[in-house]
Amino acid sequence: MLDDRKLAVLKAIVTDYVASREPVGSKALVERHQLNVSSATVRNDMAVLEEEGYITQPHTSAGRIPTDKGYRLFVDKLATVKPLSGAERRAIQTFMTGAVDVDDLVTRTVRLLAQMTRQVAVVQYPVAQRSTIAHIELVALTTERLMVIVVNSAGRVEQQILELPSHDEGILATVRVKIREATVGKAPADAAGALGMMLDGFNHLERAIAVPVISVVLELLASEPTSQVVVAGMPNLATFGSAFQTGMRPLLEALEEQVVLLRLLGEVSGDRDITVRIGQENTAQGFQSTSLIASAYGPSGDIAANLGVVGPTRMDYPSTIASVRAVARYVSRFLLEG
Repeated sequence: MLDDRKLAVLKAIVTDYVASREPVGSKALVERHQLNVSSATVRNDMAVLEEEGYITQPHTSAGRIPTDKGYRLFVDKLATVKPLSGAERRAIQTFMTGAVDVDDLVTRTVRLLAQMTRQVAVVQYPVAQRSTIAHIELVALTTERLMVIVVNSAGRVEQQILELPSHDEGILATVRVKIREATVGKAPADAAGALGMMLDGFNHLERAIAVPVISVVLELLASEPTSQVVVAGMPNLATFGSAFQTGMRPLLEALEEQVVLLRLLGEVSGDRDITVRIGQENTAQGFQSTSLIASAYGPSGDIAANLGVVGPTRMDYPSTIASVRAVARYVSRFLLEG
């Protein structure tokens, strides 16, 4: 266990290195921080911290920089989250006010996060977990072609065109009404079960229409929502080019891959607080030299989605955590009230 003085030295090293981007020496720590000990004592403490793996010396005769382990201890025990100022809170509200739909909300959110944190922002589209069937429509394009439309309570629309035997509007109207009665207001799984049991309720002429229509509706109900992740702030990476040990190219390539981003965000815990993953804690390809600060968002129990920022391990954790938390809470309120 590290004593309080060594923890104070580690905190000072992290703070100075994030601010200066230069290795930190014992003399600088004594001059800038009220450690109330000599440079020799600080050097001894730094030697212990290095032996324990919390800091490292990048070059001979240079100062020390934090390791992933040092950043982890700093985040878990030493960092104090910086509260947002009144001006920052008002800026969030102003920036987000006026979003007209989910697309607009996600676009505003990812831009806001990138601007506030000066990192790369990633926002996953919200996916309803307890959606129900809001509407089913059967639209006759011709006497032998039909468009089947399924709309869920989250506003997601699925549609498909199918070929049918020649039919009249009266038969189609009957099939439409019965399918709606069996599905609207139900969860997709329950609606699918009801559809599978209702064929006996149709006469011979109606069945010729109902069977292919129900088959298509079942296909649409079974389709999984397509997860999407929106990225903003890529130019911010230029500021930290030398901070990525494996180079920037693998990171840029990873940020362009939806599957990789979904895996990255999938590692975020499902609770409502902040998750911080540092360096090698990120198992997603291309992100081993980065830190991820992320949060789930959305009305509790109804929406499953995450948002966050990616940047070098040398980042301002207190301020970034505060920004991600504040934006996630604002977006959650927007979705709840919307």
